[in-house]
Amino acid sequence: DKIARSVDKASRRSGVKVVTGDTKVVEKGAADKLFINTSGIGVIASGVRVGSKAKCGDAVVISGGIAEHGMAVLNAREELGFKSNIKSDCRNLNFIVEKCLAVSDNISVMRDPTRGGLATTLNEIASFSNLGIEVCEDKIPIIPKVRKLCDILGFDPLYVANEGKFICFVKEKDASKIQKAMGKEARIIGRVTSKHRKEVYLKTRTGSERVLPVLEISQLPRIC
Repeated sequence: DKIARSVDKASRRSGVKVVTGDTKVVEKGAADKLFINTSGIGVIASGVRVGSKAKCGDAVVISGGIAEHGMAVLNAREELGFKSNIKSDCRNLNFIVEKCLAVSDNISVMRDPTRGGLATTLNEIASFSNLGIEVCEDKIPIIPKVRKLCDILGFDPLYVANEGKFICFVKEKDASKIQKAMGKEARIIGRVTSKHRKEVYLKTRTGSERVLPVLEISQLPRIC
């Protein structure tokens, strides 16, 4: 009953309908507690031309701080005992996306940096677009308690999963409008370039540059 009420509350808040469902009961020990899987069906609004390829000169805007979901789930799941009070960033993004689409017709790509985190998603977009991406370390928002927990456990927050954030690639002239539409946590973190195609470069706080590679092995167990 508690789960059903939670589903109802979330669907009303998001403006979506839950139209069907199926329940399976398995033998004892075959599953660990409860698993819920969903499939969403939507309609692309008329006139929306957002694709999967970034364009040279695009600004990269993120809607808020990274790595909160991954570290919150890891701390709870593994019972690490850290009293960090880090909460998952899970939230519905449809209304924020609609605001972004309303203020700019120059959005090339929108993606949520889920499994593999921000760095993995940027690499996927750079590869598919056959362009390079440059991001600034000091512009990527990470709340202090997330950064601290990542440092303690030896994780790179750039590769930690997110669930309630998204990245927008947009013409540079519209970047500030997109940032404002996303909200106060949003930041412009980089740009798309024709240099070092299919690679992502991080400009560090010390002024140097380093490649953000695609990790061959995930640094975290599957979280999302």
